[in-house]
Amino acid sequence: MIIMNSEATKEEIADVVEEIKKYGLKADISRGEYRTVIGLIGDESKVDFAHFAALPGVKEARGVETPYKLISKEYSKRFGLESERRVVQAGNISIGGDNLVFIAGPCTIESKPQLFRIAEEVKKAGAHILRGGIFKPRSSVHSFQGLGANGRAGAEEALKWLHDAGQKFEMPVVTEVRGETQIDLVAEYTDIMQIGARNMYDQDLLAGVARTNKPILFKRHFGAGIGEFLSFAEYIAAEGNKDIILCERGILPVGKGKDYTRYTFDLAAIPAIQKETYLPVIADPSHATGRRDLIFNMSCAAIAAGASGLMIETHYNPSEALVDAQQMITPDELKEVIDACLRIHQLIAR
Repeated sequence: MIIMNSEATKEEIADVVEEIKKYGLKADISRGEYRTVIGLIGDESKVDFAHFAALPGVKEARGVETPYKLISKEYSKRFGLESERRVVQAGNISIGGDNLVFIAGPCTIESKPQLFRIAEEVKKAGAHILRGGIFKPRSSVHSFQGLGANGRAGAEEALKWLHDAGQKFEMPVVTEVRGETQIDLVAEYTDIMQIGARNMYDQDLLAGVARTNKPILFKRHFGAGIGEFLSFAEYIAAEGNKDIILCERGILPVGKGKDYTRYTFDLAAIPAIQKETYLPVIADPSHATGRRDLIFNMSCAAIAAGASGLMIETHYNPSEALVDAQQMITPDELKEVIDACLRIHQLIAR
């Protein structure tokens, strides 16, 4: 990264950017209250840092050891980020600030009446953001794939329902983008774009959603280490979009673990990630456990571990849901979860 002097002019900053381009690299410009820091994006193996250090307006030129430098705490401290955590704004909701954020709704949108009833009830329970799946990645081709499987017309109709429900109940909305061809359509109707665990490694999809400049809810792949997770989040930041919400949703269980929980909820990852990056981290106990009877306990544990919020699948009658019925809770149960988590958060804050 190239750390500019506090009195560096716009022209000097522009000159540094031009020098970076000569190496075939891109520049990430972060302006803080006291100084500007320019991150180098691309293969830096041939970069002459001594050359950059000698340019007018430059205070220091140095390498950053971590492969996810643009989202690292080391990088943010150089340009004077006011707090240790970035606050991501989605509509009227702030994610990563002092208050917890709860995202709730059905795993999959099945009909307009279903969605609107759930939206109303999760709002009353205390949720802030409405979720609902339209393009569903499924293990079996014979399973319900979501209304997005009905072609663009079916997907757009469901997206309009999601948008309208969010407007009616004053909640930002989030849904998953499964492929590059869906990006523009989903961006038109949603406030947050989700990258699911199965697509964590899709670099072209990450770059595409980043360029919408919408907040991105980025889920960790169930086989990915923390370093990998953050390195692929860097692909989003490298496109100039740092409104990234990281989501821990469980990793592959060892041995017979899958007999008891869908995944292993890696709660230690929450504080570990927070030591590495300024991005907010939330947790998804629904996918991590796959069991509605464990949601309450693991939601409380995630908040105690330091999560900025939770993403919980909710349905007024989970048994009739077409997808993931076994891991959805009712709005009344959601309220119990939210009330308990708020008390835990208050206790930790004190």
